[in-house]
Amino acid sequence: MIVSFADVADRVCRADPRCGATRLVCVDGPSGSGKTVLADRLAIALRGPALVHMDDLYPGWDGLADAVSLLEDLVVAPLAAGRPARYRRYDWGRGEYAEEHDLGTPPLLVVEGVGSGARAIATRAVLLMWVEAPREERFRRGISRDGESYRPHWERWARHEDAHFTVEGTRVRADLLVDGAPAVRHDRETGFVTL
Repeated sequence: MIVSFADVADRVCRADPRCGATRLVCVDGPSGSGKTVLADRLAIALRGPALVHMDDLYPGWDGLADAVSLLEDLVVAPLAAGRPARYRRYDWGRGEYAEEHDLGTPPLLVVEGVGSGARAIATRAVLLMWVEAPREERFRRGISRDGESYRPHWERWARHEDAHFTVEGTRVRADLLVDGAPAVRHDRETGFVTL
């Protein structure tokens, strides 16, 4: 089934906020599935909401669990309490946190990345989207972008993702399942949409 970004944006805008006065959208799924591209396109349809990339929160290749806690403590909990949210961006090259980003109390917030749909976060979301693509395609995309020398990091990260998603059950809790590789996907599972 094909769904338009305008339809998804309309659904988000019609929903009652569940994170204080903020309508929170979480775009989760395994690395390389197309979350960032989807979130960027959704942000256009939503006319420029605040957008947080989990890549800015992970403190390195072993930081998935820490980033989920940071997202909850620095962004979601303050917004739910009606207070401004802010976080510091992790600088992967320097291996430390860098500048602070002040989100304020935005009416719309899109958070994309692995872990954005963790239970502690998604309970406050008006929409949880799960983006999926075949593992081979996801790795091809990632290695093409990052270089072959990053393969061990990708493999290590994939183990963290697998463990996280097994515990969290994010896919089964998602409101919308999105096919992140419609051109290469052959196992057309029912319930997935193409945007």
